[in-house]
Amino acid sequence: MAEQKKLLQALAGEVQDVPPIWMMRQAGRYLPEYRATRAQAGDFLSLCYNPELAAEVTLQPIRRYGFDAAILFADILLVPQALGADLWFVTGEGPRLSTITSQADFDALKPTSDIHETLNPIYETVRILSRELPSETTLIGFAGAPWTVATYMIAGRGTPDQGPAHALREGNTAVFEALLGRITEATIEYLSMQIEAGAEVVKIFDSWAGSLKGEAFDKYALEPARVITAALKKRYPHIPIIGFPREAGDKYVGFARAAGVDCVALDNSVSPEWAARNVQVDGCVQGNLASRHMVTGGQDLIDETRAIVKAFSGGPHIFNLGHGITPDADPANVQLMIDTVREGARG
Repeated sequence: MAEQKKLLQALAGEVQDVPPIWMMRQAGRYLPEYRATRAQAGDFLSLCYNPELAAEVTLQPIRRYGFDAAILFADILLVPQALGADLWFVTGEGPRLSTITSQADFDALKPTSDIHETLNPIYETVRILSRELPSETTLIGFAGAPWTVATYMIAGRGTPDQGPAHALREGNTAVFEALLGRITEATIEYLSMQIEAGAEVVKIFDSWAGSLKGEAFDKYALEPARVITAALKKRYPHIPIIGFPREAGDKYVGFARAAGVDCVALDNSVSPEWAARNVQVDGCVQGNLASRHMVTGGQDLIDETRAIVKAFSGGPHIFNLGHGITPDADPANVQLMIDTVREGARG
């Protein structure tokens, strides 16, 4: 039964002796079985759009580690592609997209109603996972937040400071806000279809939220999260939503209430002690072990893991990293982290 799933209990506000665990990018290049399946698919986008293989790589870390949740294997840039942007990946360098920098570029985008033609394979992946995951494992769907997705669509690639997006935001606010609006609409429909296909939780990844400051954060990170959450809650009131405004700093405070999300995921630039006092008071938090521990391991990993579990033990908590696991991580360190979190259950 769903109410017995540890992750859903935490999202409902229950305090547990041992927090549920999953890991951002848990299906990925640090696992040899992932690399083998990706080679079989041919390339990254082919893997995303092949439901059987995408489901397989989603299941691999569940089989290996017994995480409490599986997160759909996809990419935040599939939505821009579904809206008509060209998307390709350059080996060793990451994604490339055609750019949206003018009204004409924006006008060439597809309407939101057309996105499912491209994204239907993703929904099929969710349906496969909904059937094949162990009964105790929660299925998480996700999308990129409008600001973060927009930064890629405007620059045509990832940038260190999101400069092109900030330039458009200040130089052509009308086009910028129209683009954000289209992404917001598309994200609502995309996540709705994931829920219809069987996702039990959805997460909104705002990886570049931290580059928005002050009122800009409220307008372009917080407000789109609120709009998406409100629309999904109206359609699916029982589906919990996790927000991740990465590197929000003080803006983490009150984010859950203002956006309406059930849980705030935390990066590791804030201390768990600070977050327990200032963020967890509003409900469930997720995080926030530094990803580097998955590379370096050892006693530091054990000590930091225990400290995070202890700091958040007074409220609902989902154990996770502060960002995605990196390709150079050692799979043995992931097991060490899990064993350390769960030692309370054995003790």
